[in-house]
Amino acid sequence: MQAVKAGFDLPGSAGRVKRRTWRIWPCAGVALLAMNFVAAQTPPAGPAPLPAPSSAEARGINDWLMRMHEASKKQAYIGTYVVSSGGSISSGKIWHVCEGNQQVERVETLTGAPRSIFRHNDRVVTFMPEHKVVRTEKRESLGLFPELLQSTDNRIAEFYKVRQEGVERVAGLEADIVVLVPKDAMRFGYRVWTEQKNGMVVKLQTLDADGKVLEQAAFSELQLDAPVKMDKLLSMMGKVDGYKIEKPVLVKTTASAEGWVLKTPVAGFAPMSCYKRPAVASAAPGADEPLQWIFSDGLASVSLFVEPYDRQRHEKEASMSLGATQTMTKQVGSYWLTVMGEVPMKTIKMFAGGLERKK
Repeated sequence: MQAVKAGFDLPGSAGRVKRRTWRIWPCAGVALLAMNFVAAQTPPAGPAPLPAPSSAEARGINDWLMRMHEASKKQAYIGTYVVSSGGSISSGKIWHVCEGNQQVERVETLTGAPRSIFRHNDRVVTFMPEHKVVRTEKRESLGLFPELLQSTDNRIAEFYKVRQEGVERVAGLEADIVVLVPKDAMRFGYRVWTEQKNGMVVKLQTLDADGKVLEQAAFSELQLDAPVKMDKLLSMMGKVDGYKIEKPVLVKTTASAEGWVLKTPVAGFAPMSCYKRPAVASAAPGADEPLQWIFSDGLASVSLFVEPYDRQRHEKEASMSLGATQTMTKQVGSYWLTVMGEVPMKTIKMFAGGLERKK
């Protein structure tokens, strides 16, 4: 789950990684990687099919999720949130405004390297003042906390059930507590606090199979219906004088078109998007461009990164855990695969073991 969609540069990985997580945007520099590697193992067999939910159960869960999703998009607010994961704590301040179909967000990191991240619909601009660099790119979703849904997948009720846990105050607001309990071992659970009046998420935890909190994001202060001015945020977003402008280019594609197939689907996870990314500077001339293939069950997401194998850059096959985020790297023929997601390692291994080069 993510409070803030983020990424980072993994050693020997496909480069900048976009994922759903509690930390700030990739270049924010607040994600501390405490890497404890263990040998990769053969993925287990897939689980047995789950019983289908009743139509009322499915409708109830989907309506509740959509209410939260719309509240995070349409609400004007200013808030400070705190993120804890893997023993590290970070925080940020967010301004959000919506007018019709237009959304604008501004995020300022309060810990780690200073960063300002702006989003206008699908355009994201990241200011890195220490390096006098601004990165501008298009993304389908920035996924900032308090957003929860990865997609409006109406099959979510097939893999999660809802349990109510009462009421609690968060950032001075009365919030209902609901737990999304996974029906199998392929995904984590979530405890969600939603503001009673409009359903906006104000606190969110990712839980393991025993109910232990792996990651958490929560507003420490929140002003709803705040006087946020869209034109002011857009003006700030456009002040790039004195900065070197970087424009990474992501090219939409399909895994099949690039010669890849997932031979065994992972229960509940559907392909969401696929991109070719710019090759690293040290890549051999004519080498395939790195590929990112993204899957989601509507809440959790998994990214597969594939790039040509480079003996000098890529380390031995390994896996690691950091909070709710699991990562695995392995060689697949003449390619190097990195699988990352906020799902159990069992699920990561199934993705890693199922990816094949088309004959």
